[in-house]
Amino acid sequence: MSFKRTRRVTLKEVADKLNVSSATVSNAFNRPSQLSLELREDILQMCRVMGYRGPRIESRQFRTRKTNTIAMMISEDLAYSLSDSGVRKALQGVCQILDPLGYNLVLVPSSDHELKRLSGLEQFIEGFIVYGQPSEYCLKQLIYYQKSIITIDINIEGYASVNIDNYKAAYNIASGALALHPKNITILGLKISHQAETKNAEQLGLIPASESIMTQRLDGFKAAGATKGVNINNANIWNIPEDSDFLAYETAKYVLKQEAPPDLLLCMSDRIALNAMQAAQDLGISIPSKLMVTGFGDIEEAAAKSLTTVSDPSFEKGIAAAKMLIGRREEAKLIFEAPMINRSTCRKLDSH
Repeated sequence: MSFKRTRRVTLKEVADKLNVSSATVSNAFNRPSQLSLELREDILQMCRVMGYRGPRIESRQFRTRKTNTIAMMISEDLAYSLSDSGVRKALQGVCQILDPLGYNLVLVPSSDHELKRLSGLEQFIEGFIVYGQPSEYCLKQLIYYQKSIITIDINIEGYASVNIDNYKAAYNIASGALALHPKNITILGLKISHQAETKNAEQLGLIPASESIMTQRLDGFKAAGATKGVNINNANIWNIPEDSDFLAYETAKYVLKQEAPPDLLLCMSDRIALNAMQAAQDLGISIPSKLMVTGFGDIEEAAAKSLTTVSDPSFEKGIAAAKMLIGRREEAKLIFEAPMINRSTCRKLDSH
């Protein structure tokens, strides 16, 4: 008895059926970043219907081999990010693990079109470390590639992450400051709204805490106020859409020039806090006798300016994320401690 071999459906037949080029069908398997999510799904569905299983294994061996190349996606543009000491420390931690093992590291900013511009490079990347909140488009594309993903300072459902307990850290530093009995408290928030505007929370909708570490910090600040019997109303909670010197300085200056200015500024980053201190100095407001200021992160400049802040172990987070990605540590939702660093910008106020 003889058996007739089943004829293999060809890539060209699928392309003809969909009225697209053969290269487009090939891209659905080999270079998914070149197609929209919708087009790729249409192609893959037709392949399933027609019984086309994709390129032969032999032609995929080069594409799927171990390349020792890792990408680190950073939520801001690279020039800005590399000026941020938290990013630099995390990057140093990642490199401390990868360098001795001969890994290459590719830095990718999380703008809406950066992954599209990789132009096939993603095929040679074994996995991604995602630092901070990527754009929605980038996140969809990243998951679409079906690569290993470890996140830092963000949670993505179904993926391992490295964070601090932002709520607890914010609660502790706010509690310490509120124990000194300030009368007027203002929160200078960072990216707590999807609206990229510098306005207070009465004018903007806030991102849910489940989606943002910054809103988790906000909830920690407010919970500390509630514990101390202090209500921090939305008119005194400000959204700064970027962690930039200009926006932080101008927002702080505006707030401090109000008829009833704050005597405590709870800031969601050290950069915001340091610029608020400069604004206070320019307005002749003494710190800490007339204004207390707290930060978040403990960047190098914070110690030099004696800023009371939260110590964020960015270097250690980078080490942990890199170890998870290359299998040197079990993947998990890892939480680091972030203790308060009490310095001279948070001391007992003079009587008013």
